[in-house]
Amino acid sequence: MLRKFSPTIIGNITLVDKVILDLDGKKTWVFHGDVFDASIQHSKWLAKLGGYGYDFLIVFNQLINWFLLRLGKERYSLSKKIKNSVKGAVKFISNFEKTATDLAIENGYDTVICGHIHQPQKRMVYNDKGKVLYLNSGDWIENLTSLEYHNGTWQILTHPPYHKKESSIEVDDIEEINLPSLIASISSPH
Repeated sequence: MLRKFSPTIIGNITLVDKVILDLDGKKTWVFHGDVFDASIQHSKWLAKLGGYGYDFLIVFNQLINWFLLRLGKERYSLSKKIKNSVKGAVKFISNFEKTATDLAIENGYDTVICGHIHQPQKRMVYNDKGKVLYLNSGDWIENLTSLEYHNGTWQILTHPPYHKKESSIEVDDIEEINLPSLIASISSPH
């Protein structure tokens, strides 16, 4: 939706479709990746339908995980299971990665980073014209992943699953709040 406003600069925020970084003398191409998705480019209604289905799946999956956590079981990702078991999805992911890496090699990039397919990935890709480091950040909803560049190296960070701890507070444990004291403690310089 924001693509029609690209490029736009508002204060310290720049909205662009892609960015090319020079990191330690290496060219890094960063973009979302949806430009390679034919369903989004040519069938807007199909993309919207898929988006609604994905949103429903995420909400339904949260309900399932709520029950699993209550039973002492590990979280489960329905969309990951579906993506990994459907031949078309596996082929799409493979084609997506090949298109991104081939273009990156052709344009002389050392690294290509995207996230559209939400599959965390870090691997070196080779073809007859060269090589490129392919990175996919995954996502923060299903995979709890992100990318970090530190000391010249990229790594995929995976956050441990969130387990909400049940807590109960006894009424006897609650102290009466003295509002003037609370305000004074917040507003006084330390």
